[in-house]
Amino acid sequence: MAMRIKYFHIIVFALLLVALNSCYSYRQVGLLQEREDLPQYDSIAYEPYRLQVNDEIVYRVITMDQTIAKTLSTNNTSTGQYANSYRIYSDGTVDLPFLPPIKLAGLTELEARDTLRAAMREIIPDADVKLSMSNKRFTVLGDANSGTYYIYKERMTIFQALALSGDLRNAGDRRHVRIIRPHGNEEPEVLEFDIRTNTIIDSKYYYVYPNDLIYVSRDPASFYKQTSYSGFLALITSSVSLLITVLNYIPGLW
Repeated sequence: MAMRIKYFHIIVFALLLVALNSCYSYRQVGLLQEREDLPQYDSIAYEPYRLQVNDEIVYRVITMDQTIAKTLSTNNTSTGQYANSYRIYSDGTVDLPFLPPIKLAGLTELEARDTLRAAMREIIPDADVKLSMSNKRFTVLGDANSGTYYIYKERMTIFQALALSGDLRNAGDRRHVRIIRPHGNEEPEVLEFDIRTNTIIDSKYYYVYPNDLIYVSRDPASFYKQTSYSGFLALITSSVSLLITVLNYIPGLW
């Protein structure tokens, strides 16, 4: 009897070790961890987004000239507001009404606004221009609720972007999150990083830009993981039940 109890305790202890290893821990899924064994990223200055080929802009011209206002405005208002969306061509230029092609690729939104305002004032002396991107979006794929989402603020962080998509799933591989970032006519840049480290703040991986694709692959070890205590208890119960059933069929052990 003592031998049977000894074998039983050893096997149950082994099963408990396996079960405990099958649970997600803070070290595996926690964010902003301060650990020396995690990657350490350098802080860099924020760079505003620069318009690229295939981006689309929306602009509005405001003028008090009633004749031009009637020509530009789709709604005949006293301020003469004109709005539409225009794509940046492969040569970096856009074609706008009443203006020659203007190169906007490589400029920030503020620089593009000033460039367009200067060109517009050559024909409308009192023109003011408001400009923004109409395709200011990013995409999420993988274990983080796939979808395309709008960038609602400047300097949107990776955490805010993933929060919009519903956060990372436990099965997501936080060690190898990837951002695929296009650069106009050039090859896209692939940024891979560990999102768990606190040094990601203000690093080159911290901010999300228009047209970014965030990909979160599934952790290969997630097949054995349990996402809740109920799953953990169910695993232990089923394992012990299976153990007792198997031992009952081993001749001479009991």
